[in-house]
Amino acid sequence: MSLYTVKVEDSRAAAGDVPSAGPVYRCIYAKDGLMELPPGYDSPWDFFSESAKRNPKNPALGRRQIIDGKAGGYSWLSYQDAYNSSIRIASAIRSRSVNPGDRCGIYGPNCPEWIISMEACNSNGITYVPLYDTLGANAVEFIINHAEISLVFVQDNKIPAILSCLPNCSSNLKTIVSFGNISESQKKEAMEHGVDCFSWEEFASMGNLEDELPAKHKNDICTIMYTSGTTGEPKGVILSNVAFMSEVLSMHQLLVETDKPGTEEDTYFSFLPLAHIFDQIIETYCIYSGASIGFWQADIRYLIEDLLVLKPTIFCGVPRVYDRIYTGIMAKILAGGTVKKALFDFAYNYKLRNLEKGIQQDKSAPLLDKLVFDKIKQGFGGRVRLMLSGAAPLPKHVEEFLRVTCCTVLSQGYGLTESCGGCFTSIANVYSMIGTVGVPMTTIEARLESVPEMGYDALSSVPRGEICLRGNTLFSGYHKREDLTKDVLVNGWFHTGDIGEWQADGAMKIIDRKKNIFKLSQGEYVAVENIESAYSRCPLVTAIWVYGNSFESFLVAVVVPDRMAIEEWATKNNESGDYISLCKNPNVRKYVLDELNSEAKNNKLRGFEMLKAVHLEPVPFDFERDLITPTFKLKRQQLLKYYKDCIDKLYAEAKASKK
Repeated sequence: MSLYTVKVEDSRAAAGDVPSAGPVYRCIYAKDGLMELPPGYDSPWDFFSESAKRNPKNPALGRRQIIDGKAGGYSWLSYQDAYNSSIRIASAIRSRSVNPGDRCGIYGPNCPEWIISMEACNSNGITYVPLYDTLGANAVEFIINHAEISLVFVQDNKIPAILSCLPNCSSNLKTIVSFGNISESQKKEAMEHGVDCFSWEEFASMGNLEDELPAKHKNDICTIMYTSGTTGEPKGVILSNVAFMSEVLSMHQLLVETDKPGTEEDTYFSFLPLAHIFDQIIETYCIYSGASIGFWQADIRYLIEDLLVLKPTIFCGVPRVYDRIYTGIMAKILAGGTVKKALFDFAYNYKLRNLEKGIQQDKSAPLLDKLVFDKIKQGFGGRVRLMLSGAAPLPKHVEEFLRVTCCTVLSQGYGLTESCGGCFTSIANVYSMIGTVGVPMTTIEARLESVPEMGYDALSSVPRGEICLRGNTLFSGYHKREDLTKDVLVNGWFHTGDIGEWQADGAMKIIDRKKNIFKLSQGEYVAVENIESAYSRCPLVTAIWVYGNSFESFLVAVVVPDRMAIEEWATKNNESGDYISLCKNPNVRKYVLDELNSEAKNNKLRGFEMLKAVHLEPVPFDFERDLITPTFKLKRQQLLKYYKDCIDKLYAEAKASKK
């Protein structure tokens, strides 16, 4: 089919209720067989202990020192220190009668203790269960009970949230270990429910370095990772040691084949939540490579400062982060005046043409990189050599901009918790893969299955359909939910719910989501994520939720506008009032609606996909109101519940203006 994939199985015609499916493809680097886990690896602990033996003195885990309330430079635990700390904590866990196969929770932002807790569990053959920092106490309580967690490691400031769960959780939970200190009153409150609490130091001192570690097996459960889901209760995704380790080694294999693998010279900036599979796999890859991991301060205000102090070589972001960076840089370029802007445009177009010709990133415009783009590179600390993006589609204009200006390889990937992170990745320096998620990883086979009700045909000349996966990095099912597992795992194929389109070079492009479609009253199907993505390109918008249903013939939306853009427009058009009152101003609302619909026309949306009315929301969609998931996906049911009155008003308004 292409330069980068090979066909390993033919397509299948539709039969009865079973839709047709396209051919099965593999990555070119796995053409003779999917990557298997080499013998001698039983647990991710093997990665960590090998790196500690190989590079005992290399910095492993670092955080900024706080002196007189001010953050200074990074101070580091060496691989040997981190290893010893994990062994002590592991020994202390065993002293609490937590045995192989039991479950420990980890709750809090990224920090050295998070990784040490994880490695201590790995060394004991204990399943660790991340507790979401952003799902609120109810989800935490649900997960502790559902996964039957007996010991939990907790960031100091999350202890009150755990204590508030105890009346309903203490049948399983017996031990709380703080990442830092714990007060006497907190210990007393926990004791009332029969739960013991320890500070990090107290707990570590209960363990020793001489204990023998229990045997581990590659098919043991490594982690149960609860996905927030856009509806219903969180689902516990079961990931085995073999799936987890294969994912890490597949990433290594692809970097060896196409770019440069990680080494002990590398430094990674840890700020994406460790409770998610994306960051956990990347950090485990860094541990496998013997690289250094520097943690942010878990405060968004200091993120850029942390980045500049650390000067990482590997940077992972999600589109929302990259989009903010892009907007910030563009604002600076525009503020620099016409001459600077003209020079930037010339350099940008010159380098872009060379990249499009297939010239490698570092050879496409070395002089212009130094003269024009170096400032942008310095914005990431000046040493980044590999940038990765995942968790949601990266807008094409942002991806192009980053590839041209950041002087580094950028690779966009796609994955799910159920595929143990990345199952597709774009290949370094292959410019034609821009706007796609690339090719299957070397542990996975992929095919498209037709979705007739949405008009997607996996057998057409441009194959489109639901992405289905088979291979060595898939999950083992949902914890205690065989019903949900059967829904998505059919004959060994995992149905992702995402709609993809194969490109000529073998790359996959995500074009839709199977679940988020609804029918308007005139019978037209609306794929709402596609539409939101088009409207999101309008510079006035920072977030948008589009709504329609089968009782109405048109769409309406709730929009979180860009504050600066709205205030600038108001000043130019003599509209007075603060940001909140501007959001209610009918003239501002009309201006935003007109701009959105002109964006829709540019993106060739059809008539029934145009918006008829918008509500402007000054407060961004947030976790506190349960309107978004931790990966910033919209919770549509919650949004409808929250904005029900607004939606009714918008429909009434739009119908009244038609009369």
